[in-house]
Amino acid sequence: MMNPIRTHMTSVGPGLVFLILALAGCRGTSSSKPPIHISPNMDMQEKFEAQERNAFFADERAMRPPVRGTVARGGLREDTKYYTGRAGNGTYITQNPVQIDAAFMERGRGRYEIFCSVCHGSAGDGQGIIMTGNYGYVPAPTYHSDALRAQTDGYLYEVITNGVRTMPSYAQQIRVRDRWAIVAYIRALQRSQYASVSDVPETER
Repeated sequence: MMNPIRTHMTSVGPGLVFLILALAGCRGTSSSKPPIHISPNMDMQEKFEAQERNAFFADERAMRPPVRGTVARGGLREDTKYYTGRAGNGTYITQNPVQIDAAFMERGRGRYEIFCSVCHGSAGDGQGIIMTGNYGYVPAPTYHSDALRAQTDGYLYEVITNGVRTMPSYAQQIRVRDRWAIVAYIRALQRSQYASVSDVPETER
């Protein structure tokens, strides 16, 4: 007497193999036909697009401004020194408000190499690849000039945040803490070019 289970598996096996091969054959192929939508209601849902008119509101704007007197979660920025680089009276703060340690400085080095060195150079001398490649850009200043060595940390932070002259703002690309890390690293670059023997630990001289 034949085993019914074995007979069933024998009949299913070839069909299963064919299905797997068929699905595998679809990988990497392209088609001009529209994709299959199992649940099209998620694609065709009723909603207002950006800048669209909505007659429900008096001003007919679908894009609603924040409710007056409210602040989005995480958007309360009472620490003006940390978020703007300025004191309450509007003057630039002189010192970095973030505690500086080796990890913070290393973070600043990494962010500087990504966002700043292409123009200002790895040494901060204004000789980045964009400046030396004859691309027609306005020359980037060196951080080792008397003028920039005399600037405050708050000023450097504001320049990264808002840009200055032909330099664009990096507020969207670099988060606040990382901007301060870059400021700390710029100070290290500046000091490295004017260091004296006394700046080097005795064990390293």
